[in-house]
Amino acid sequence: MTEPNSRPIRVLLADDQQLVRAGLRIILETEDDVEVVGEAADGRQAVELTLAHRPDVVLLDVEMPHVDGLEATRQIVAASETGGPAVLILTTFDRDDYLFAALQAGASGFLLKNGSPEDLIDAVRVLARGDALLAPQITRRVIATFAAVPGAARPGGGPGVGSGRPDHDRRRLAELTEREREVLVQLAGGASNAEIAGRLLLGEATVKTHVSRVLMKLGLRDRTQAVVFAYEHGVVTPRGAGG
Repeated sequence: MTEPNSRPIRVLLADDQQLVRAGLRIILETEDDVEVVGEAADGRQAVELTLAHRPDVVLLDVEMPHVDGLEATRQIVAASETGGPAVLILTTFDRDDYLFAALQAGASGFLLKNGSPEDLIDAVRVLARGDALLAPQITRRVIATFAAVPGAARPGGGPGVGSGRPDHDRRRLAELTEREREVLVQLAGGASNAEIAGRLLLGEATVKTHVSRVLMKLGLRDRTQAVVFAYEHGVVTPRGAGG
């Protein structure tokens, strides 16, 4: 339910199948706190409508004509580095190459189309709050991939998260307090704020503050990037993930 004096979550849908877009709209607009502000049939249109409507969350299919969802994600993130919409990749393809490409492109969440309507609604709300959606099974796949790659090199061989300058990233890591580093370790295991609070015996509001400071100090956009950053920079190893 929408709280008094709060505006609904503004969502843009992008999928090349009209029936899919219609179904997504029906699911989302049953909720009082969600408003669908536009629909795009391809990635190019998704970028244009995002710039025009300034939604809070953009749902992007991966395989679309002209510009696919991954390239559209890159363009949307590049055009709105601060305060821009969160991108939720929605696909029928449960493939690691799509998963990592979506994370590298700047997506804040990744959801399969065979999920439930409740999963979709929850995902939109999570991203609208400024959190990232990295389901436990996806976190496990990220961890497994890093475990298989010597030196925790980023899958795909392209640039990872952070500044791209190892010395600079090490200095940023050194600025974390002991508690903030503990929180980063928990983030790397895919823990929620509530789980972190329970494990570290902290209040959830305190955890949220620590998470925000970790992201700010490391120059990261969201929790999803924090997971990748932690493995790339050796803060955690796959065997010890999640504490």
